[in-house]
Amino acid sequence: MQKEVLLSVVIPVYNEFEFLRKILEKVQSINIPGVSIEMVIVDDFSTDGTREDLRKIADENKNLKVLFHDKNKGKGAALHTGFTATEGDIIIIQDADLEYDPSEYHKLLQPILDGKADVVYGSRFAGGEPHRVLFFWHYVLNNILTFFCNIFSNLNLTDMETCYKVFRKEAINSISLIEKRFGFEVEVTIKLARKKWRFYEVGISYSGRTYDEGKKIRLRDGLRAIYCIFKYGILG
Repeated sequence: MQKEVLLSVVIPVYNEFEFLRKILEKVQSINIPGVSIEMVIVDDFSTDGTREDLRKIADENKNLKVLFHDKNKGKGAALHTGFTATEGDIIIIQDADLEYDPSEYHKLLQPILDGKADVVYGSRFAGGEPHRVLFFWHYVLNNILTFFCNIFSNLNLTDMETCYKVFRKEAINSISLIEKRFGFEVEVTIKLARKKWRFYEVGISYSGRTYDEGKKIRLRDGLRAIYCIFKYGILG
C-alpha cells in the first residue's frame, strides 16, 4: 500500500481578518486521495484583529500550527518561519486572501506525485483558466520580472511572481533563503533553478484584488524584485 503523503500548507498572514476564516475553511475542505494536510499559519504582526482571531482559531483547532512574529518582518520572513515548522513531504504556499483557490491543489501536486517534478508553479497566464482582469501595468511588470528571472535561471516560466509555489521538502531545504519581503519570489526561483531541481508549471485560476480590497504589493516591491534578479542572478 502506497504511503500517504503529508502536504504542508504554509499561510503567511498580515491584516487579513476579513478573509482568514474563509481561506482556512477552504483549505480544510480539500480532499485529495492519498494526501493529508497540515496547516502552518504565520502572523506577521497584524494590527487589524487578525492576531487575536488567530489565537481563538488555534484554541478551536489543535491540529493547526499558528506562529506569531513579534514585529512586522515581511512575507518572505513569514515564509522562512513557516517552512521551518513544516513536517510535510510537500510544501505549498497559500496567501491568506481569496485570490488563489485551494480547490486547485490537486493539479499543482500531480507533477510531484507522479515523480516528474520537484517544484511546481501555478501560472495565472497559462492553461486558459479564468482570472479577474485587473491592472495592466502589474501585468507588464510581472512579465518583465519573469523574463529577466528566466534569463538568469535558464527557465521558461510564464509567472514567476505567482503565490502558488509547491516544493518537495528536499528541494526547499537545499537552499538558504535571505529575502524577507517580496524579493523572496526571485530568490527562491533562481536558487532552486541553480540546484537543477525539476520545475513544472500548471495553469491556475485567479481572482485578484484591488488596492481598495486589500491588495498589498506596491511599486517598491517590484523595484526590490528587479534588484534581487541582478543580485542573485549575477552575484549568486
